[in-house]
Amino acid sequence: MYRIAMEKLLNWKQGKRRKPLIIEGARQVGKTWLMKEFGRQAYADTVYINFDANSRMAELFASDLNTDRLILGLELYVGHKIDPESSLLIFDEVQEVPRALASLKYFYENAPQYHIVCAGSLLGIALHQGTSFPVGKVDFLKLYPLSFREFLMATGQEQFAELLDKQDFQMITSFKQTYIDALRYYYFVGGMPEAVACFAESKDFNEVREIQKRILAAYEQDFSKHAPNEIVPRLRMLWNSIPSQLAKENKKFIYGLVREGGRAKDYETAILWLSDCGLVHKVSRVNAAGIPLRAYEDLKAFKLFVLDVGLLGCMTGLRQRTLLDGNDLFVEFKGALTEQYVCQQLQTIEDLDVYYYTNDRGSCEVDFIVDTGERIIPVEVKAETNLKAKSLRTYREKFSPEISIRTSMADYKKEDWLVNLPLYAIDQIARI
Repeated sequence: MYRIAMEKLLNWKQGKRRKPLIIEGARQVGKTWLMKEFGRQAYADTVYINFDANSRMAELFASDLNTDRLILGLELYVGHKIDPESSLLIFDEVQEVPRALASLKYFYENAPQYHIVCAGSLLGIALHQGTSFPVGKVDFLKLYPLSFREFLMATGQEQFAELLDKQDFQMITSFKQTYIDALRYYYFVGGMPEAVACFAESKDFNEVREIQKRILAAYEQDFSKHAPNEIVPRLRMLWNSIPSQLAKENKKFIYGLVREGGRAKDYETAILWLSDCGLVHKVSRVNAAGIPLRAYEDLKAFKLFVLDVGLLGCMTGLRQRTLLDGNDLFVEFKGALTEQYVCQQLQTIEDLDVYYYTNDRGSCEVDFIVDTGERIIPVEVKAETNLKAKSLRTYREKFSPEISIRTSMADYKKEDWLVNLPLYAIDQIARI
């Protein structure tokens, strides 16, 4: 299936100042497949090494990190010569051998001719634990579940994805029902590659749900296996509380919902762990709207979203009929699912910082505020076509943004200060 990240990898290959590349992302978002597919498409030879439970590799990297010696060891391991020009070296689950991570510095300094990409499902944690490799000697690429645009392409609707890129909104509006139907499917299926591949092939919602359950079970196993023992119970409680946190009208994270009397200091490490794993997106509040937005961040108030809208639906036991046919009981949670979807799409846009805004009285809340580096754009999210934008108006009176976005199921429309952007076109926000 097509991944936008492939183009970034091809650009990295051509780069004059190429460094070893680390691909970060949660388990099962498709890192291994992407690296192997990149090797298949762009190199004559791919040398794939998985460091998980690999004692021979642990021994090879245990002594000195001389790059000539390491290459010789890798050649002996794979049984053929490694040509720096035509070979791609893949280090998978590299966090299992921290010395292999440390070696990237020496490859960059002493053997930059080798093309090396690395990944690992718990790499974020390894990096934050101070694993000894210096920042500045490696490039990073973040991989997320498939975006809605990638989902369209994976389900045989490439021309609709291309139409979005052309921003021909007159034509897009003519075919809006196709987009709305696809978006409803995406809310259920989400963007985990295995779930999308299954849906593209069989259109079997029950099978998709089983895959999502398996993925969630694997995440829970990771908690026990890799997290410090003392935070495992808190991790589980926190992770399982996210759907109820998002179902509230005000989606600000409340520790008391995880456990009665819960406080920040009890759960800070657990939130950091989930965030480092790529399992949650932490969206902080800002209380003003200047560039850079980070300067106005309120570290005490934030929302937590999970990595994928399909997994969120699975965590809540949402049935496909409820989602696809519409159901009055579903109204409350529809807002949560829509906000999760928008957050997930915004995260995939490069160089976009995402926050949310509330004023000090709490009488005005804007769902997302994005910083493109050049301007601050407020984004109000509506699940259906209800287009009252009271908070957006209040925000505008106070901060006078050049442009404000309201995203909903309504058609594209540009007014003097407000752009109505359909939910299925939210990934065009930076270009608009």
